[in-house]
Amino acid sequence: MSDSLSAAVPCADEPLVTADELYPAEVRRRYVEAGVWTSDTFASLLEDSVRAWGGREAVVGPVAACPGQPPARLSYAQLDAYANAVAHQLANVGVGVGHRVVLFCPNTVEYVGAFFGVVRLGAVPVHALPAHGVVELSHFLQASGASAVVTVERFGLTRHGEVAAEAVRVAGTGAAVVVACAPGEGGDLPVLEPAVVNPFGLGLIQLSGGTTGVPKLIARSHADYLFSVRRSVEVCEVSAETKMLVVLPAAHNFTMSSPGILGVLSAGGTVVFAPDPTPGSAFALIESEGVTMASLVPPLAMLWLQAAESSVRDLSSLRVLQVGGARFADSAAARVGSVLGCKLQQVFGMAEGLVNYTRLDDPEELVTTTQGYPMSELDEVLVLDDDGHPVADGCAGLLWTRGPYTIRGYIGGVSASSFDDQGFYCTGDVVRRLPSGHLVVEGRAKEQINRAGEKISCEEVENLILGVDGVADCLVLGVSDEHLGERICAVIIPQDPALCDDERFSCQRIRQVLSAGGVAAFKLPDEVVVRPSFPTTNVGKASRAATRKLLSSQRVG
Repeated sequence: MSDSLSAAVPCADEPLVTADELYPAEVRRRYVEAGVWTSDTFASLLEDSVRAWGGREAVVGPVAACPGQPPARLSYAQLDAYANAVAHQLANVGVGVGHRVVLFCPNTVEYVGAFFGVVRLGAVPVHALPAHGVVELSHFLQASGASAVVTVERFGLTRHGEVAAEAVRVAGTGAAVVVACAPGEGGDLPVLEPAVVNPFGLGLIQLSGGTTGVPKLIARSHADYLFSVRRSVEVCEVSAETKMLVVLPAAHNFTMSSPGILGVLSAGGTVVFAPDPTPGSAFALIESEGVTMASLVPPLAMLWLQAAESSVRDLSSLRVLQVGGARFADSAAARVGSVLGCKLQQVFGMAEGLVNYTRLDDPEELVTTTQGYPMSELDEVLVLDDDGHPVADGCAGLLWTRGPYTIRGYIGGVSASSFDDQGFYCTGDVVRRLPSGHLVVEGRAKEQINRAGEKISCEEVENLILGVDGVADCLVLGVSDEHLGERICAVIIPQDPALCDDERFSCQRIRQVLSAGGVAAFKLPDEVVVRPSFPTTNVGKASRAATRKLLSSQRVG
C-alpha cells in the first residue's frame, strides 16, 4: 500500500480513511487467520463487560459537572446507561456512523461516558489532551473533519467549553460543541443499540507524541487497537480484582490501552481517576480505594519516590507501578521496589503501535535496566544503522517495526518518510537489543549531541548525572558552539530546590564526580544550569524544545 493515508480531508459524512488504506487485504487476512484480529469493537467491549460484570464497580472519579461533590461511583451497568445518555446528546446534533468527534475531556467520569457514547453511535473519537488549546483543537477539527466536540463546561481552572467553542470558530468547520451531561441524567431515555461498524475500519484517532509542532493524527482500527488491549491485559496480568489509578491524561495512548482504561474495563476491574497528579492526592486514593496498579511518566515517578520517603499513607495495596513515556533512569528504577513496595513494570510504547513491556516475572536486573520486549510474537523489530543495515545485539541502532497493531501511515500523508514500502515504521528511537530480546532505549535519533565529531546520547549523559548525589532530575541538550559544533549542556533539578545555588551542582563539581566514576571525558558536560523545574509537554514529559527555548531567551536577555 501507499506509505501515506488520504491527504485530502473529507467532510464529516465521508470516510476519513478506508480499511484498505489502514491495512492491505492480505495483511488483514493474515492477522484474522492468526486469531489476533476479531470482530470485536469498542462498543462491544462495554457490552460484553456489562453482561459479565454489570453490578461491579467500573469507574470512580470526580465529575466536572458536579464540582465539590464526592467522587462518583458507577457500576458497569450505570456506565452503560451514562454512555447511552451522552450518545443521545451527540445524536441530537447529527453525529452518526463514521463521523469524527473530538473528545476534549479532563480526567473525570465524563471522559469514559463520552468515549463510549461516541463509539455507541459508530462515530470515531479523536483523543485531544485536556492541556491542548485552541491551536491544537482547531487543527484536529480541520484535519479530521470532525462534526462535533464533546467536552465539559469547566474543570479546575480550565473552561473547556469556551476553549472548544473558540477552536470551532477558528477552524471554521461548524462543528457542534456538546457538553456531556452528568452521570445519572437521561436515565429514562430509550436505549440506543450500538451501530454496526466494520471492525477493520477506523475506530479511533490517537495523536503522535512529538514535542514540537502540531501532533500528527494516528488512525487505529477496532481490530488492531483491541488486540493491543487484549494482549496488554495478558502481559500485565489484569483481572477483575485490578483497581487502576489514572494519573496521566486519560486520552493518552499509554493510559487508554497499555493496558489502560480499556484493558481494565475489559477485564471487569475498576478505573479510579485522580483529581490531580500530585503524590498527595494519588497516595490518598491508593490507601482509600485499594489501588493495585498505576501508570506514570518518569518525572512523576521521581516525585512519587521522593514523596513516599516521608508519606504516612498505606500504599500496601499497590502491586504494580508502570513507568513509560520516556527512559526511566536505572538508578530510580532500582528504588521502586524498596520505596513503594511494589513491582516495577517498564513500558516502552507509542501511539503508532508497538508496545514493549518488562514482564512481571523478569529478573530484577532486566526490569531496572531495560524497557522490555515486544508484547506480541507477531511484532517484527529491526535495529538498523544509518545505512539501513542490521546491527549486532548490544549495539545501538534505529528502531523499525511492523506488526498487528502498528500503523502504516499517518492521516494526511504527513511524515511519509517514516514508513517504508514493506510496511515498516521508523520510530525515531535509538535502541540496543539484548540477546534476551529486551530493548534498552538510548534516546531519540534527533536527541544526540555531535561534540567535536563524537556522537553522544543525551539520555546516556542524563542517566550518569542522575547518579550524582542530590540530583532529582536532569535534561541534557546540545548547544551550538563555534569550536565544538555542539557542547553538552546539562540542566539539573536538585532534590532540594533551596540548593539551586549550591556549589555541589556546579559544572566543575559534576565533571569531577563523573570523571571519578570513569566517564569518558568527551561525555562530561561543558555547561550546567540548575533550575527548580523543567518546562513540560502536555503529558508531563520534560520538553527539550521548551527548555532549549528558555535557555536561549535567558542568554539573549
